[in-house]
Amino acid sequence: MIVINIKDNESIDRALKRFKKKFEKTGALRELRSRTFFTKPSVVRREQIKKAAYIQNLRDLESK
Repeated sequence: MIVINIKDNESIDRALKRFKKKFEKTGALRELRSRTFFTKPSVVRREQIKKAAYIQNLRDLESK
């Protein structure tokens, strides 16, 4: 459960922004979306490898 303490003289908009940020950090929505359909483990592994290769390529370009 996410608890947001509203400080004195704090607007609702700012408190809502803090709530959204905390909610995003928990990853609940991301997990919910990932559970809506089944992805084969081989496909997950392939996507992870592609993502790692992409990130490595970006780091190689930065170092040049």
